[in-house]
Amino acid sequence: MKKRRTRAAFKRLSIEDYALIGDCHTAALVGSNGSIDWLCFPRFDSGACFASLLGGPEHGRWLLAPAAKPKSVRRRYLDDSLVLTTEFRTQQGSVRVIDFMPTSDERWDLVRIVEGLSGCVRMHMELIVRFDYGSIVPWVRRSRDLLLLTAGPDTLELAASVEVAGQNMKTVADFPVRKGQRESFVLNYRPSHFPTRPAIEAFQSLKRTTAHWHRWSARCRYKGRWRPAVLRSLITLKALTYKPTGGMVAAPTASLPEQLGGVRNWDYRYCWLRDATFTLNALLLAGYNEEAAAWREWLLRAVAGSPDDLQIVYGLSGARRLDEIELPWLPGHRRSKPVRVGNAASRQFQLDVYGEVMDSLHLARAADLEPHPEAWSVQIALLRFLESNWNRPDKGLWEVRGPPKHFTHSKIMAWVAFDRAIKDAEKERLDAPIERWRGVRDLIHAQICRKGFDAANNTFVQSYGSTFLDASLLLMPQVGFLPIEDERVIGTIAAIERRLLRNGLVLRYATQSDVDALPAGEGTFLACSFWLADCYVLAGRRKEAEAFFERLLRIANDVGLFAEEYDPRAKRMLGNFPQALTHMALVNTARLLSIPAESARRASARGERPAAHAHH
Repeated sequence: MKKRRTRAAFKRLSIEDYALIGDCHTAALVGSNGSIDWLCFPRFDSGACFASLLGGPEHGRWLLAPAAKPKSVRRRYLDDSLVLTTEFRTQQGSVRVIDFMPTSDERWDLVRIVEGLSGCVRMHMELIVRFDYGSIVPWVRRSRDLLLLTAGPDTLELAASVEVAGQNMKTVADFPVRKGQRESFVLNYRPSHFPTRPAIEAFQSLKRTTAHWHRWSARCRYKGRWRPAVLRSLITLKALTYKPTGGMVAAPTASLPEQLGGVRNWDYRYCWLRDATFTLNALLLAGYNEEAAAWREWLLRAVAGSPDDLQIVYGLSGARRLDEIELPWLPGHRRSKPVRVGNAASRQFQLDVYGEVMDSLHLARAADLEPHPEAWSVQIALLRFLESNWNRPDKGLWEVRGPPKHFTHSKIMAWVAFDRAIKDAEKERLDAPIERWRGVRDLIHAQICRKGFDAANNTFVQSYGSTFLDASLLLMPQVGFLPIEDERVIGTIAAIERRLLRNGLVLRYATQSDVDALPAGEGTFLACSFWLADCYVLAGRRKEAEAFFERLLRIANDVGLFAEEYDPRAKRMLGNFPQALTHMALVNTARLLSIPAESARRASARGERPAAHAHH
């Protein structure tokens, strides 16, 4: 992983200044200034106890850094792990702060270790706990060698190897660290009605956690040219997985803005069906079949029930009610309001998710995952609903808050649903009304080519009768709707290059209030940019694809992480971070670039996700 030297800025950080640590139950964001500014305990979707990411220090954070401003800061992950190291160089010497969350099914801990590298550095620790997204000050008391911070259902316990003291509603410590000296801090979460347990031993836990991630990373089957970036993305995807259920959150954060100062601020700490195929594909092609099977199990549990109740997004355990509320006491990241938690998109009708579910289950069969006895009956029920509902308008892949429309991508995914079911039924001789499904599939295909295509401009469009473009149309050749050589596909790619490229990166669509009922303006969308690179590969434009892919890799922050969006002019990341869909797209493009172009094209023409069916 590249190492970039930065000045430690003791001011409000930008999104790209953060790194991720996690334990597959929840995750924390650690700033380059040594401050943990976001953490929800004990789950990704719990109320944050550190929320200064969306406000200021008074909303909760945990700072551990040199007392004097450092000359330089350098960060990296320990080899192929999720253990973060931050080296601070000061006038007096150098120290390393090691941050990690041990993987455990029995407890929730966050460990911080300070190591002296040279000289003698005075360190400052400041712990400000504010439960429920920065709104509740805990009651603090001592119990033997622990500091207990309690409010309502939540207790945090701090075990420190140095003396700590209370000061102005926060816990502080000032201490020197000399070369070779190590000090540790362990913060444990427990429900407040549970008894106190002894703190874990920090240094033993560091060894175990590092070994755990090394074992996991060693299973990665991808050995190609971009292995470091691919493996960092896979580790990030694993970190965004909620281990008890196998669900994967879209991001560990809420309300990071898609435009600084704007209102496009959403909660991504949930599991989206639209990511299902991308998730499964990324895991399978790297050899993580166990994780892929767990995701499929989560998917089948989540979609169980009446098909007309299918949601686009679910809670970590498959919960359906994700009521969206605003938190007026938080000023938002860089004053981007409102701050929202929960997600009202959970109540939207989105046609494309039926295709995503069917495509995922088709992919699982093609990859020879252990057959699931209930999968086919679920698929039959979904298609029965889709037969009489595919012609409804919906809110589309991007969950617009404007009126429903006949989105072209949504109809394509309805076509995918029938296409994959027909293929599965034929291949495995499953009981199904194949001829009837073929009729529906052909009907959808013909309608899209008639109503979703703008002949005057030789391009498919965002929705029927519209002249707007949409980057989701880049997926058309990947899902096998039309071959990459089709003149209409070539025309669509060219139109997107002309009208949706900004400083060489791809916008999702031109944000218009009559499309999404929100003020216009957002960053370029990184997953869509990777999708354009995929189209270049399929079209045989390999040099362009590689150059574009390399450019995208350079956008990663110093520890290899990507947000959802990017502002190429300001060189700033935007949106929730790190973003699962961006990292999945990176893995898929890297794999696509690692196989012969002809193999990729043949797979696409068969209606298969090309990357997952090629063995490197």
